[in-house]
Amino acid sequence: MDVIGKAEKKREVPPMLRKVLHYDVQITKKFVELALKITALRSIRNNSKLFEVSCHGIVWLAGWLTFIWLFNSKELYQLQVNMLIALILDIVVIAVVKAAVRRRRPVPMNKLLEVGPDKFSFPSGHASRVTMIAFILTYADPISIFFYPPLFAWVTTVCISRVLAERHYILDVFGGIVSGICLKATS
Repeated sequence: MDVIGKAEKKREVPPMLRKVLHYDVQITKKFVELALKITALRSIRNNSKLFEVSCHGIVWLAGWLTFIWLFNSKELYQLQVNMLIALILDIVVIAVVKAAVRRRRPVPMNKLLEVGPDKFSFPSGHASRVTMIAFILTYADPISIFFYPPLFAWVTTVCISRVLAERHYILDVFGGIVSGICLKATS
């Protein structure tokens, strides 16, 4: 069998999964079209770069290492170590799963949108990270209940912004959320 035959055999997607992915593409496109007619959701898309940076892996790693260095306290050791391990684990797991699944990112309606550092979309690393961080801060090392509304608003906004910015399909974001929950459980 030649190289092309091997590549075609390797990339063959089962019919049922192909159908699910096709529906995911259609639903995502319809969601983006409808969402852009709503002012609040259009605002999320306009600010999607801000939400992207707010949950970027490198930003969180650098910020968390700075937090550990600045607040060297025995009371915070467990949270600091758990979060650092979770952040590293999140980046590694998402990279491995993306490399294995190799689902291409959506083609933006606006072709002028910039292309990111990777070309694969499943699962969403931002959705995974934001979910994991929220679960760690609410369950592993509980924060005050007064911080729950802004924390969950941040989680929701980051997840929605990934779809509205046309960086991920809806299933990519759900995959990221599930990954974040599973990663929290392991940390």
